[in-house]
Amino acid sequence: MARIAFIVANDFEDSEFRVPYDRVRQAGHEAVIIGIEAGKQLKGKKGKETITAEKAVKQVSSKDFDAVVIPGGYSPDHLRMDIGMVGFVRDFFRADKPIAAICHAGWMLVETDIADGRTLTSWPSIKTDLLNAGARWVDREVVEDGNLITSRNPGDLPAFCEALLRQVSGGVAPRLESPLAPEAVSDQPPTVH
Repeated sequence: MARIAFIVANDFEDSEFRVPYDRVRQAGHEAVIIGIEAGKQLKGKKGKETITAEKAVKQVSSKDFDAVVIPGGYSPDHLRMDIGMVGFVRDFFRADKPIAAICHAGWMLVETDIADGRTLTSWPSIKTDLLNAGARWVDREVVEDGNLITSRNPGDLPAFCEALLRQVSGGVAPRLESPLAPEAVSDQPPTVH
Protein backbone atom coordinates (compact mmCIF):
# COMPACT_ATOMS: atom_id res chain seq x y z
CA MET A 1 0.00 0.00 0.00
CA ALA A 2 1.30 3.43 -0.98
CA ARG A 3 0.81 6.68 0.88
CA ILE A 4 -0.14 9.56 -1.44
CA ALA A 5 -0.21 13.25 -0.54
CA PHE A 6 -2.90 15.50 -1.98
CA ILE A 7 -1.87 19.15 -1.66
CA VAL A 8 -4.87 21.44 -1.61
CA ALA A 9 -5.88 25.04 -0.90
CA ASN A 10 -9.20 26.83 -1.37
CA ASP A 11 -10.75 27.03 -4.84
CA PHE A 12 -9.46 23.65 -6.01
CA GLU A 13 -11.21 22.09 -9.02
CA ASP A 14 -13.71 19.82 -7.25
CA SER A 15 -13.51 16.79 -9.56
CA GLU A 16 -9.73 17.03 -9.93
CA PHE A 17 -9.49 16.39 -6.20
CA ARG A 18 -12.38 13.96 -5.73
CA VAL A 19 -11.80 11.56 -8.64
CA PRO A 20 -8.08 10.85 -8.00
CA TYR A 21 -8.66 10.79 -4.22
CA ASP A 22 -11.38 8.17 -4.57
CA ARG A 23 -9.41 6.14 -7.14
CA VAL A 24 -6.33 6.07 -4.90
CA ARG A 25 -8.41 4.83 -1.96
CA GLN A 26 -10.28 2.28 -4.08
CA ALA A 27 -6.90 0.89 -5.16
CA GLY A 28 -6.08 0.27 -1.49
CA HIS A 29 -3.68 3.18 -0.99
CA GLU A 30 -3.73 5.81 1.74
CA ALA A 31 -4.63 9.35 0.64
CA VAL A 32 -3.63 12.24 2.93
CA ILE A 33 -4.88 15.82 2.43
CA ILE A 34 -2.05 18.30 3.03
CA GLY A 35 -2.73 22.01 3.35
CA ILE A 36 -0.86 25.07 4.51
CA GLU A 37 -2.67 24.73 7.88
CA ALA A 38 -3.89 21.50 9.50
CA GLY A 39 -7.60 21.36 10.32
CA LYS A 40 -8.54 24.13 7.90
CA GLN A 41 -11.68 23.63 5.82
CA LEU A 42 -11.05 24.00 2.10
CA LYS A 43 -13.78 24.65 -0.46
CA GLY A 44 -13.85 23.63 -4.10
CA LYS A 45 -14.34 26.39 -6.64
CA LYS A 46 -17.62 24.87 -7.84
CA GLY A 47 -18.92 24.43 -4.29
CA LYS A 48 -19.42 20.66 -4.61
CA GLU A 49 -16.60 19.70 -2.26
CA THR A 50 -15.60 20.87 1.20
CA ILE A 51 -12.64 19.01 2.68
CA THR A 52 -10.39 19.43 5.69
CA ALA A 53 -6.60 19.52 5.58
CA GLU A 54 -5.45 16.59 7.69
CA LYS A 55 -1.86 17.80 8.01
CA ALA A 56 0.00 21.06 7.55
CA VAL A 57 2.86 20.96 5.09
CA LYS A 58 5.27 21.92 7.89
CA GLN A 59 4.29 18.70 9.73
CA VAL A 60 5.19 16.33 6.89
CA SER A 61 8.08 15.32 4.68
CA SER A 62 8.15 13.93 1.15
CA LYS A 63 9.98 10.94 2.73
CA ASP A 64 6.63 9.99 4.33
CA PHE A 65 4.89 9.59 0.94
CA ASP A 66 5.19 7.64 -2.29
CA ALA A 67 3.62 10.28 -4.60
CA VAL A 68 1.95 13.69 -4.60
CA VAL A 69 -1.20 14.80 -6.44
CA ILE A 70 -1.83 18.47 -7.24
CA PRO A 71 -5.45 19.21 -8.24
CA GLY A 72 -6.08 22.22 -10.47
CA GLY A 73 -8.39 25.19 -10.14
CA TYR A 74 -6.99 28.22 -8.30
CA SER A 75 -5.56 26.06 -5.50
CA PRO A 76 -2.09 25.67 -7.11
CA ASP A 77 -1.80 29.46 -7.40
CA HIS A 78 -2.44 29.79 -3.64
CA LEU A 79 -0.11 26.89 -2.79
CA ARG A 80 2.83 28.20 -4.79
CA MET A 81 2.92 31.28 -2.55
CA ASP A 82 3.93 29.06 0.40
CA ILE A 83 7.68 28.32 0.47
CA GLY A 84 7.12 25.16 2.53
CA MET A 85 4.71 23.76 -0.05
CA VAL A 86 7.09 24.59 -2.88
CA GLY A 87 9.92 22.78 -1.09
CA PHE A 88 7.65 19.81 -0.35
CA VAL A 89 6.88 19.32 -4.07
CA ARG A 90 10.50 19.92 -5.11
CA ASP A 91 11.60 17.16 -2.70
CA PHE A 92 9.35 14.65 -4.52
CA PHE A 93 11.05 15.62 -7.76
CA ARG A 94 14.53 15.22 -6.29
CA ALA A 95 13.57 11.79 -4.89
CA ASP A 96 12.19 10.74 -8.31
CA LYS A 97 8.73 10.07 -6.87
CA PRO A 98 5.57 10.60 -8.97
CA ILE A 99 4.17 14.13 -9.13
CA ALA A 100 0.70 14.17 -10.70
CA ALA A 101 -0.37 17.69 -11.74
CA ILE A 102 -3.61 18.41 -13.58
CA CYS A 103 -5.02 21.53 -15.22
CA HIS A 104 -3.62 24.67 -13.52
CA ALA A 105 -1.33 22.59 -11.27
CA GLY A 106 1.44 23.25 -13.79
CA TRP A 107 1.86 26.55 -11.95
CA MET A 108 3.42 24.59 -9.08
CA LEU A 109 5.82 22.86 -11.49
CA VAL A 110 6.92 26.30 -12.68
CA GLU A 111 7.31 27.64 -9.14
CA THR A 112 9.37 24.63 -8.03
CA ASP A 113 11.65 25.11 -11.07
CA ILE A 114 11.15 21.53 -12.29
CA ALA A 115 9.42 22.17 -15.64
CA ASP A 116 12.62 23.04 -17.52
CA GLY A 117 13.40 20.51 -20.23
CA ARG A 118 10.33 18.38 -19.47
CA THR A 119 7.40 17.56 -21.75
CA LEU A 120 4.14 18.59 -20.09
CA THR A 121 0.51 19.38 -20.75
CA SER A 122 -1.90 21.66 -18.88
CA TRP A 123 -4.97 23.82 -19.15
CA PRO A 124 -4.29 25.92 -22.29
CA SER A 125 -4.16 29.26 -20.44
CA ILE A 126 -0.94 28.30 -18.61
CA LYS A 127 0.83 26.93 -21.69
CA THR A 128 2.90 30.13 -21.99
CA ASP A 129 3.91 29.96 -18.32
CA LEU A 130 5.22 26.42 -18.86
CA LEU A 131 7.01 27.38 -22.09
CA ASN A 132 8.62 30.36 -20.35
CA ALA A 133 9.84 27.95 -17.65
CA GLY A 134 11.58 25.88 -20.36
CA ALA A 135 9.04 23.07 -20.76
CA ARG A 136 7.93 21.47 -24.02
CA TRP A 137 4.11 21.66 -24.17
CA VAL A 138 1.77 19.18 -25.89
CA ASP A 139 -2.01 18.96 -26.10
CA ARG A 140 -2.64 15.40 -24.85
CA GLU A 141 -4.92 13.89 -22.21
CA VAL A 142 -1.95 12.66 -20.20
CA VAL A 143 1.82 13.04 -20.50
CA GLU A 144 4.25 11.00 -18.44
CA ASP A 145 7.79 12.42 -18.58
CA GLY A 146 9.69 10.48 -15.97
CA ASN A 147 8.08 11.12 -12.59
CA LEU A 148 6.00 14.07 -13.88
CA ILE A 149 2.41 13.15 -14.81
CA THR A 150 0.35 15.99 -16.31
CA SER A 151 -3.17 16.30 -17.74
CA ARG A 152 -5.27 19.15 -19.13
CA ASN A 153 -8.73 19.12 -17.51
CA PRO A 154 -11.42 17.06 -15.73
CA GLY A 155 -12.17 15.18 -18.96
CA ASP A 156 -8.67 13.67 -18.74
CA LEU A 157 -9.16 12.26 -15.22
CA PRO A 158 -9.47 8.57 -16.24
CA ALA A 159 -6.09 8.62 -18.04
CA PHE A 160 -4.55 10.81 -15.31
CA CYS A 161 -5.59 8.41 -12.53
CA GLU A 162 -4.46 5.38 -14.52
CA ALA A 163 -0.99 6.90 -15.02
CA LEU A 164 -0.72 7.82 -11.33
CA LEU A 165 -1.70 4.34 -10.13
CA ARG A 166 0.62 2.70 -12.68
CA GLN A 167 3.61 4.75 -11.49
CA VAL A 168 2.80 4.17 -7.82
CA SER A 169 2.72 0.41 -8.30
CA GLY A 170 5.21 -0.05 -11.14
CA GLY A 171 7.73 2.77 -10.89
CA VAL A 172 8.16 6.02 -12.76
CA ALA A 173 7.87 6.27 -16.51
CA PRO A 174 10.91 6.76 -18.74
CA ARG A 175 12.02 10.32 -19.48
CA LEU A 176 10.80 11.77 -22.78
CA GLU A 177 13.50 13.22 -24.95
CA SER A 178 12.98 16.05 -27.43
CA PRO A 179 11.43 16.01 -29.91
CA LEU A 180 8.58 14.10 -28.33
CA ALA A 181 6.11 14.60 -31.15
CA PRO A 182 5.47 16.94 -34.06
CA GLU A 183 3.03 18.94 -31.92
CA ALA A 184 5.55 19.57 -29.12
CA VAL A 185 5.96 23.30 -28.63
CA SER A 186 9.04 24.84 -27.05
CA ASP A 187 10.52 28.30 -26.90
CA GLN A 188 13.98 26.77 -27.27
CA PRO A 189 15.82 27.48 -30.54
CA PRO A 190 16.15 24.51 -32.91
CA THR A 191 19.31 22.43 -32.62
CA VAL A 192 21.76 22.86 -35.50
CA HIS A 193 23.40 19.64 -36.70
